[in-house]
Amino acid sequence: MQPPKAMFFDVFGTLVDWRNSIAREAEAVLKPLGYSLDWLAFADAWRGEYQPAMEEIRTGRLRFCKLDVLHRRNLELILPRFKVSDLSEDTLRHLNLAWHRLDAWPDSAPGLKRLKVGCPIAPCSNGNITLMVALARRNEFPWDAILGSEIAGDFKPKPRVYLAACEALDLAPSDCMMVAAHSSDLAAAARNGLRTGHVARPNEYGPGTGEARPGMTVDVAGSDLVDLAAKLGL
Repeated sequence: MQPPKAMFFDVFGTLVDWRNSIAREAEAVLKPLGYSLDWLAFADAWRGEYQPAMEEIRTGRLRFCKLDVLHRRNLELILPRFKVSDLSEDTLRHLNLAWHRLDAWPDSAPGLKRLKVGCPIAPCSNGNITLMVALARRNEFPWDAILGSEIAGDFKPKPRVYLAACEALDLAPSDCMMVAAHSSDLAAAARNGLRTGHVARPNEYGPGTGEARPGMTVDVAGSDLVDLAAKLGL
């Protein structure tokens, strides 16, 4: 396959293991304060508020704000469910920034470095710019630009997010490829004219819970990001 002129990437789940990372970070922050929780359940609950919170903005009920702000709202929503209370502002702030300390899947950085040889690469994530920068520095993601929700003023799968990324690099959607581990993300990108690349992340939500294969026709699919690069001849 002829490589695209630019590649955009989903990040949460596609490039980083948010579930195990959030569980680890929550334990590191809360266990010294005397809390003993099901840390993976805590991570799942926090992530479970992600789409409902963004939907309030996608539908226009709330004004756009950065994902860091939504994560903080969602954190304060779920803490009472786990009987966690009376945290200091410094603790809340540090816990909320757990999303800046996520670890990449082992193939993510090597795969991105190979793909970067062929064309510019950038995240097209619902995460805000400072979050994307933190994850890039932590995991050695070699981005050429930081694109996504904050430059579009909306959240995926709204068309503006994908189209703003293409416009930022002065490219037509057909010259760009969206890469994700979620068929719903790729379907939205395809509806807006982008090419699509699927990466298998079968354990995103726990063993056997993610997408081992795309649920739609895509331009290219890889067992991981390195495999995707190989199939694109990179």
